[in-house]
Amino acid sequence: MKKFITSNILYVIFIVALSATLGSLFFSEILKFPPCVLCWYQRIAMYPIVAILGIGIYFKEKYIHRYVLPLSIGGMAIALFHNLLYYKILPESAAPCILGVSCTTKQIEWFGFVTIPFLSLIAFAIITLGMIIYMRQK
Repeated sequence: MKKFITSNILYVIFIVALSATLGSLFFSEILKFPPCVLCWYQRIAMYPIVAILGIGIYFKEKYIHRYVLPLSIGGMAIALFHNLLYYKILPESAAPCILGVSCTTKQIEWFGFVTIPFLSLIAFAIITLGMIIYMRQK
């Protein structure tokens, strides 16, 4: 199983990024949850990853990690900051969400801890880890 995942790591990462993109669109467009400022920044980092990976896989770009890693690491940093605000580890005064939806508004909470910012953090972490694995293979 490990060999299968490592040999198909770009496809796994692509599915994670596509799922995160479609999930964010589902929450905002179908369930009508308005995204906060930090959610928008995470979308800005996630959405291009889908296109970059799709094109990179198609053209067999072996240096794709150079384009994906900056976006995934930046998105992961924003998602980590968002989670620290969300779980009240950082004070709400540190939030950039002044107007509109608060960055700490609980819209979903599955199993008592799975939230939208948590899902984003997990997706960015998987993408980052996957790209590091890919980079070490090359």
